[in-house]
Amino acid sequence: MASMISDRQAGNGAVLVLGASGKLGAMLRGFWQGPQRLICHSRIAQPDFVTYDLLDEPAMAVASMRGAQAVICLSGVTPARAAQDTSAMTLNIDLAQAAVTLAYQAGVSRVFVASSAAVYGTSDKVLSEDDVCTPVSDYGRAKLEMEQVACTQGQALGQPVTALRIGNVAGADAILGGWTRSMHLDQFADGSTPQRSYIGPDTLTRVLSTLCQAPSLPEVINIAAPGAIEMGALLDAAQLPWVPRPAQLGAIAKVALCTRSLERYVDFRPRDSTAEGMVSEWRMFRARE
Repeated sequence: MASMISDRQAGNGAVLVLGASGKLGAMLRGFWQGPQRLICHSRIAQPDFVTYDLLDEPAMAVASMRGAQAVICLSGVTPARAAQDTSAMTLNIDLAQAAVTLAYQAGVSRVFVASSAAVYGTSDKVLSEDDVCTPVSDYGRAKLEMEQVACTQGQALGQPVTALRIGNVAGADAILGGWTRSMHLDQFADGSTPQRSYIGPDTLTRVLSTLCQAPSLPEVINIAAPGAIEMGALLDAAQLPWVPRPAQLGAIAKVALCTRSLERYVDFRPRDSTAEGMVSEWRMFRARE
């Protein structure tokens, strides 16, 4: 794992979320309780957001970051868009690098860049930040390069940067968030369905708020609730029907993120790691949308 980097002069101002108009941004807006004030950014004008193009309007970006305690960069290309246009994925790198550079100019204490569990590849072991990453998708490779560029830029400037390797977020995933009445799930010989690391939207928000207050952090940290959740159990808890299909040869039964590093900073409740708890948070989010 990368070595710890001490923060710059700790700020006590707001947390700025770049690219806050997407699903994860909506979750943070819906559940954020502070203690920091949340400022949300979008490239396209909308009520209560600061608006500018991070790449084309750097002066506006620096002005919005001044006095902020932390910047969370969610700006980037989604997996769906990446699948349609692989060339667009380099935008992830450009945006993260700009966020680091401009936050440094503004004197921000720490920058978080949103990465993904996709950087690890298809290993079925419990994946820790120390493991060698072997991404198999263009999206995963682009996210890994984004991490490396952002952290290298931070080291060069003396700007603390942490890459958040985010697992599945309940409601922003392909299972709860992408559910349809014809949803099929792989089922293995023992009757189980694929297990994945998950986190609920309220828990995610609490985690990020807590990390924004930490005096020092590693350069990379996994973001998920402890343990792994069966996809079938998640849909059952939500009372959403699904159809089992025999798992094909090579199907991965379990992808789990190690959360030991994260648990040094965040106290998780038992319910945070249950399908019922995550579904409850997802329903709360839907009620607030």
